[in-house]
Amino acid sequence: MNSSLSPLPHGEPQESRKRITQEGGLKLAWRWTGILFLLLWIVPAKGLPPDDSSPATAKGSILSNQDIEQFVARFNSMEDQNVTNSIPDAMSAAWLEREIPRFDCPDPEVKEMYYYRWWSYRKHIEKTPDGYVLSEFLTRSLPGSSALGHQIAEGRWLHDSIYMDDYARYWLRSPENMGQLHKYSNWLESALYDRYCVILDREFISSILGQLAQDYQKWEQDHLTRDGLFWQYDVRDGMEESISGSRTVKNLRPTINSYMYANARAIAAMAQMAGKPGMAAEFTERANRLRQLVESNLWQPQARFYEVQRPNGESSGVREELGFIPWMFDLPPDDANHAIAWTQLTAQGGFSAPYGITTAEQRSPFFRTHGYGHCEWDGAVWPFATSQTLDALSRLLRDYRQSVVSKSQFYDAFLTYVESQHAGGKPYIGEYLDETTGQWINGKAGRSRYYNHSTFADLVITGVVGLVPRADDTLEVWPLLPDHLWDYFCLDDVFYHHHRISIVWDQDGRHYGMGKGLIVFVDGQKWRKSSQLSQLEGRLP
Repeated sequence: MNSSLSPLPHGEPQESRKRITQEGGLKLAWRWTGILFLLLWIVPAKGLPPDDSSPATAKGSILSNQDIEQFVARFNSMEDQNVTNSIPDAMSAAWLEREIPRFDCPDPEVKEMYYYRWWSYRKHIEKTPDGYVLSEFLTRSLPGSSALGHQIAEGRWLHDSIYMDDYARYWLRSPENMGQLHKYSNWLESALYDRYCVILDREFISSILGQLAQDYQKWEQDHLTRDGLFWQYDVRDGMEESISGSRTVKNLRPTINSYMYANARAIAAMAQMAGKPGMAAEFTERANRLRQLVESNLWQPQARFYEVQRPNGESSGVREELGFIPWMFDLPPDDANHAIAWTQLTAQGGFSAPYGITTAEQRSPFFRTHGYGHCEWDGAVWPFATSQTLDALSRLLRDYRQSVVSKSQFYDAFLTYVESQHAGGKPYIGEYLDETTGQWINGKAGRSRYYNHSTFADLVITGVVGLVPRADDTLEVWPLLPDHLWDYFCLDDVFYHHHRISIVWDQDGRHYGMGKGLIVFVDGQKWRKSSQLSQLEGRLP
């Protein structure tokens, strides 16, 4: 078996995991005639997913389709195809070749997980009479709104925009669908604006702006308190059975209030772009007011952490992983007093565990006391929250002046996230897992197989590799990969601002033969380069 496809032992010390061997190559040949035969045989029954009519490996591409073909062959053979939606396993290689950015690095497990998560994501795409939608559970066909922001963050990197266009319109199509949208807290508006920063589709944003404003106003009608903060049950935050929360008490939570702050700010930016300065000013005021209220009510100076507040005004008295979420949306002020909250990520009794970031601080007397197997967020590791925390940490590293955490701590947490996504020595993504054993809770025998409730590819693209989406015509690349760790990596065929972007790191110039250092290509032409893994920024051609 190709060594690049063999799973590494899990739970090894980080120092051992960083001694990465360069992958070998056993080429697995796929005949295009065979693929075409499968397409012609399957498509009439399933319906052909969109085709952008571009070749699978376009002119100017650096990476071939070989990795996709090898990985998909392995993934397809790992286990049965329990549920089939729009793109069955037999079509998955051709679909991935057409739709996703390619990725290469010397860590075989990171590389494998990148392709596995895209392969898994594809399983959740379902064609309906009203367009494409995504599911959370393969065993439950209706979409769920709690992970909507995660799903759009991943999907914004697909080459064909129809999937996310249809999915966004699905939620805004009718009062019934918008009612389901409000079943769980979410950051839809913020996610759609972040997607705009990748695809620059002003016409689409303008066409749904009024509905997005109505969505926000509906949240205000149903969940805004007299004091100006939003309330939510922990179960409707998608974080049921938490230490601080309740299924029946209207607590003021950093989650929904951070989401609504980000949503208001996103609507303001989209309104300004659409030539509606009045709406932009109105939602900017909403965002600023909410930010001040979060700071004065949910930030606990003694604990130096954002905590849940009870209806009686008392703090929950426990640090939970949700206290990192405000940084995901650049809500906290940029000062050392707030940045110190991140020391809890690795502090003894804090959030770091062998298999991930715990959803509550381990020093709490209520840590892991809520039972087992009933969606507990009282300490077990949830990929949903892990991807939020890693996103928040990436923004802290780029947007804040602080010396509390480093790129190495980001990468260590990211690598633990990679290692945790396995079961039986194979790639696996589920609902949540034990923080010390790595065993999945509600695992393969339950509903969580291929649980579409977190991000991964987006963390590789925007975090490790460091393509930072922006609304202006500036291309920014700022890798969070620590120095002297990988000798090379390549992110290829990224559709960004109507250009095709490739980002290459080659320490000695020998791996790809395109030059030493960090090199960014735009539409196949060298655009910027640096001898170090440092920030590159400039105007797109």
